Amino acid sequence: MGVGENELSVRVGVGALSPAANWSVDDVDDAAETAADELAEGLLPHAAVELEDQRAAGRQLVMVSAHGQPLVAALADRWGFDAVVATRWAIAGGTYTGGIEGPLVWGEGRRSEVTRWAGEHDVSLAGSYAFEGSFDSASLLEAVGHPRVVNPDSRLATRAVTRRWPVRWFDVPPGVVKVAGRELQQWLRPLAANERLVGNAEIEISGLEHIPRHGPAIVAFNHRSYFDATVISVLIAKTGRAARGIGKKEVFDAPVIGVFAHAFGGIRVDRGTGSNEPLHRAERALRAGELIMIAPEGTIPRGLAFFEPELKGRWGTARLAHATKAPVIPVGLWGTERVWPRNQRLPTLRFPRGAPQVTAHIGPPVELAYDDIDADTKRIMGALVDLLPPEARVRRTPTDDELRRTYPANYRGDPAGETTRRPGFDR
Repeated sequence: MGVGENELSVRVGVGALSPAANWSVDDVDDAAETAADELAEGLLPHAAVELEDQRAAGRQLVMVSAHGQPLVAALADRWGFDAVVATRWAIAGGTYTGGIEGPLVWGEGRRSEVTRWAGEHDVSLAGSYAFEGSFDSASLLEAVGHPRVVNPDSRLATRAVTRRWPVRWFDVPPGVVKVAGRELQQWLRPLAANERLVGNAEIEISGLEHIPRHGPAIVAFNHRSYFDATVISVLIAKTGRAARGIGKKEVFDAPVIGVFAHAFGGIRVDRGTGSNEPLHRAERALRAGELIMIAPEGTIPRGLAFFEPELKGRWGTARLAHATKAPVIPVGLWGTERVWPRNQRLPTLRFPRGAPQVTAHIGPPVELAYDDIDADTKRIMGALVDLLPPEARVRRTPTDDELRRTYPANYRGDPAGETTRRPGFDR
């Protein structure tokens, strides 16, 4: 993995070698150790997660740098690297001479030195990963079996497109699109934070102080309508943070909405496969300090289940909390179905009797025991119920029209004839 370098920083580093003549090796080592303590804190959050995952996969971690080995060795140690391939400063009599031994680890020299190190340590480059961001390191990316372009300069970004190399940014999760150095959520935040611009409804949000401004958190909400995602987006935008939503594949596969869902760093779930991969992606995001948005129910309840006072959730939210110890922040939504009921393909835009009231009440973190996933799932769902208005906790018999509004537009059955929800089916 290369350190964040560019041609200018490399030239400055080379130019600094002459004054380094007669510097004591011990003094330079002491200075590097002191600097490493501060520099180590600058590791981008998703870079730290990537290092953990590569280490867990049993791979050696090698830091590659054009800067002098004495300067980067201490930093590599702080970040848990196994080895360093860097420009070697020449030494004579316990002091640096102001010159270098061997090639500068930059451009073709970078590739040759990594190839040399791999040969000496019996490491296959064909089975290795390389993470680079400078166009001048393209030759090293071409030498390995798994090239990864990270935080690229403009020329390397172009090369990555032509070579079909994966591109990602270590300050955001994989898949997030950035424009002019900012992700789309940042550009759209001023619009998203204004509830007047996202729908003809009166949206009341309370309890924003419960969502942490930094660090990982799981924002869990009850699911009532297709409009829920809009309300949660407004809520998140008001915190000034970005969030990664977990949603059904139908949303991510949609022609327009799906493109944005992927670009925002959303996590696609195909419940029919039973795969744990979406939860693993969510865990990675939480480990990097991200916000995750999730509806524990998995889908909008339909039929009689929609009117059930006791909410039932899937275990994924509790599992994420158990794996990461990220706080679960409950959000009780109410009234969203008045804007976009499930039996409509599009939201209602005009309300002759006045805009409906939609509420989003945010509660404090759910107190979990971390001893049983099912028990903690019930705690999460109970916390959501506590945030809903009193009418939500009263069991009643819905009308046929109310039942019909809880079913998809393509539903052809008889709502009154269904007594249980059929999970996984919309027809």
